Amino acid sequence: MIKSSKKLERIYLFIVFVILYLPIFYLIFYSFNEGGNMNTFTGFTLDYYRELIEDKRLIMIVIQTFLLALLSSLVATAIGTLGAMGIYFTKNKKSKNTLLSLNNVLMVSPDVIIGSSFLIFFTVLGIGLGFKSVLISHIAFSIPIVVLMVLPRLNEISESILFAARDLGASSLQIITKIIIPMITPGILAGFFMAFTYSLDDFAVTFFVTGNGFSTLSVEIYSRARQGVSLSINALSTLMFFFSLFLVSGYYILTTKNQKKKSKAVNK
Repeated sequence: MIKSSKKLERIYLFIVFVILYLPIFYLIFYSFNEGGNMNTFTGFTLDYYRELIEDKRLIMIVIQTFLLALLSSLVATAIGTLGAMGIYFTKNKKSKNTLLSLNNVLMVSPDVIIGSSFLIFFTVLGIGLGFKSVLISHIAFSIPIVVLMVLPRLNEISESILFAARDLGASSLQIITKIIIPMITPGILAGFFMAFTYSLDDFAVTFFVTGNGFSTLSVEIYSRARQGVSLSINALSTLMFFFSLFLVSGYYILTTKNQKKKSKAVNK
């Protein structure tokens, strides 16, 4: 029974991965199609990748998108980490649950509602739509993600370690910088990578708050796809997929290194 259940689990996982990744590999495969369509493969070519590199406007949008993702994720990681610490150190259970609920509002709310809310907010305050409005929006919806990544790590910290540090004369700043932050670093890194990825991929919120002079990759791909299917979009999507794969691999390597260091410290 156990062997048969394991086989069924493996078959199920295989089917799930096929369903998830087959469209992606289909897109990648036809990005090299000389025929210019996604119906029949007529021959191998790199023309669409060359076309992508020669498109100066698109290169500028790629730079803008990555700059936006980097800035928003860095700011969101800093604020989200402090926010997670604030929730962790809140002693009153009702206040703690209220803060957690408020944090989760942006996570469960539809992107269309969030995007339209930000649009109204910027319009009322007279803030022009562009890089600034998109940056603020991305920081806002990335903060709850960071909090949810960091908070479980904080909950794993034994309070006896913090009490021992205080008894030894450590200040609050020393406890945070020397004990808490090193222990929650994997959660901080996870929050940063998640925020970075969400910022790169976001379309709905960005579509509402971007202006005529600024665009991101997701919005640009959408606008180009409406004009007609071009295999240069496939080429761009392929490069983005492999970059995301690189980020995930980097995060995996960092986490495994941290786990090995912890296991070595425990063994010693």
